[in-house]
Amino acid sequence: MASHRRPKQPSRARVTVLTTAAAAAVAISSQAANAAPSEKPSKDEVKAKVDKLYEQAEQATEKFNGAKEKQEKLQKEISTIQDNVARGQEELNELRDAMGLAAAAQYRTGSIDSSVQLFLSSDPDDYLDKASTMDQLSAQQVDSLKKIQEKQRELSQQRAEAADKLKDLSSTRTELGKKKKEVQAKLAEAQKLLNTLTAAEKAALAAEEARASRSAADRVDLGNVGSASGRAQAAFQAAQSQIGKPYVYGATGTASYDCSGLTSWAYAQAGVSIPRTSQAQANAGTRIYSQSELRVGDLVIFYGDLHHVGFYAGNGQILHAPRSGTVVRYESINNMPFQFGVRI
Repeated sequence: MASHRRPKQPSRARVTVLTTAAAAAVAISSQAANAAPSEKPSKDEVKAKVDKLYEQAEQATEKFNGAKEKQEKLQKEISTIQDNVARGQEELNELRDAMGLAAAAQYRTGSIDSSVQLFLSSDPDDYLDKASTMDQLSAQQVDSLKKIQEKQRELSQQRAEAADKLKDLSSTRTELGKKKKEVQAKLAEAQKLLNTLTAAEKAALAAEEARASRSAADRVDLGNVGSASGRAQAAFQAAQSQIGKPYVYGATGTASYDCSGLTSWAYAQAGVSIPRTSQAQANAGTRIYSQSELRVGDLVIFYGDLHHVGFYAGNGQILHAPRSGTVVRYESINNMPFQFGVRI
């Protein structure tokens, strides 16, 4: 006889668990549906982040410039030392040849003495230390041996100096490579942020900068240029001739500039050599701590670590190469944290 049992009903506990899980799933789905999508940064927020990245890139740029300047200086010094060593070696060889000829002459006459034999077979330093042999040498031979000894000592010192500078050059090149990568990384990050903006937002930012630059140019008191010294005036006018040239890190003109590249180039046109980096330029003249005492052509140093420099243009305005993505232009001195001026 067939069984007609009723199906087993699920327990009350299991029904409760399933109901709770279903309710939770519905709630999560509802929350996900109603959640607002992550908000895209505004144009101004992007600009603030990009400006900060550009500032960091410029900090690295001035360190890059310093390492590059040091590298060039070391290369010149090493080249000079190596030239001196080569000339010194020639002089040493001539001294040795002269001693050799004297010894040969003595040998031919059968009068070669033990002191010359000792010189020909051992180091002159050791030889001269043996005071008992000095009496066996002529005054001319003593003088020649002393010259050889001094030249050997000089060459040894120069070779050691060259070796130290070569080590320094190697570490400087490593630092240069690191700073270059750091600059490039900051610029790439800034560009990535800019790429999130729409064409209209980019155009609006460009228009804002153009208006600010025109406004600064309108406020420049060009009649005040006469208050500058002759060379400062010439340097400032050289910088003015570069208005519109693009900022490129590490550049010193004339196609492009970074901040200290512009100032060092402009002063060079006035016949004045100043250091390459903004930090070094900060120590290149008399410091002026009051903005009211600045004259056209004075250098103006910004930020606590002194990583930016420009020219004072009069009436609270500066002329400088601001940062990547911009050109040489006028700008308000109040757009950056002023530290002091430098009168070359």
